[in-house]
Amino acid sequence: MMRAAYIEQLGPPENIQYGPVPDPRPGPTDVLVDVAATTVNPVDTFVRSGLYRTPVEFPFVIGRDLVGTVAEAGPGAAGFREGDAVWCNSLGHGGRQGAAAERAVVPADRLYHLPAGATAEDAVAVAHPAGTAYLALFPHGGLSAGETVVVEGAAGNVGSAIVTMALRAGARVVATASAADHLYCKALGADEVIDYRDPDSARLLGAACPRGADLYLDTSGNNDLDRAITLLAPRGRIVLLAGVRAEPVLPVGRLYMNDSSIRGFVISHATTAELAAAARVINQLLADGTLRPRAVEQRPLSAARETHDRMERGELHGTRVVLRTPATEATATRHAPEAGH
Repeated sequence: MMRAAYIEQLGPPENIQYGPVPDPRPGPTDVLVDVAATTVNPVDTFVRSGLYRTPVEFPFVIGRDLVGTVAEAGPGAAGFREGDAVWCNSLGHGGRQGAAAERAVVPADRLYHLPAGATAEDAVAVAHPAGTAYLALFPHGGLSAGETVVVEGAAGNVGSAIVTMALRAGARVVATASAADHLYCKALGADEVIDYRDPDSARLLGAACPRGADLYLDTSGNNDLDRAITLLAPRGRIVLLAGVRAEPVLPVGRLYMNDSSIRGFVISHATTAELAAAARVINQLLADGTLRPRAVEQRPLSAARETHDRMERGELHGTRVVLRTPATEATATRHAPEAGH
């Protein structure tokens, strides 16, 4: 038996239990991983609550992301050997058990080597936001070098990863954030930063995008489509990636008369090829230190219920909680968030 954070039925955070569950066994194309750390994402709360419907088998171990070491690799899991440092960001949905456990089974095509020099803490903290950022920008957003990207909520976990990846791709980035977060966004490399609370923010955005925005991403979930469509360049694109309960008004005429488009996505539907492409970029940025979480708080795996509750209460803006498994708890430290978060 191993220890895990799990549920026996869908529902509120109070349904999360911590205790022994049977050890998982890998199939021929799977890898058994000794988990060092996991984390909590908004999508984890959607799965646990039943808001996002996906096949689950009870008792269901929660969580998407892990960093750990290979304990055993099946004969069809080429490229992985015992002791390899690895990470994953796509467990806990689609019939797969989750990552919030001492050990997890990962299909080999969803597992990636941890690059030299990257810490488990940084990797597990950025794995999901950065994967989301990559998918929004490239497979769904079709970003090209020289284009202008507007990132609403640029100081958040997904937003900051979008800024980093868009700049790396040769785009010009116009970011919105609170006044307290402007220096952080500038440090990321954003070309322009606008206070979203400024009553004149729409005009300021227009002035910052004189030829219009080629790609518009709102990580805050507000999804003000009237504002976004007004800002778009001809054939500009809007990618929806947050705001599961939002029901904005869509100015249809302006959208199609400008040859513009709107596309939504959830990372849960990403193909293994898309996830692997994202992982290659994430590994490059982890290896050179470009991609790092802004603030990390380390907690034991037994704090999964509390962490889900805090996330749903909106208490974790900008901070990633890394949950350490019992074998690695002794090495965990707590890092206070930077000012402005």
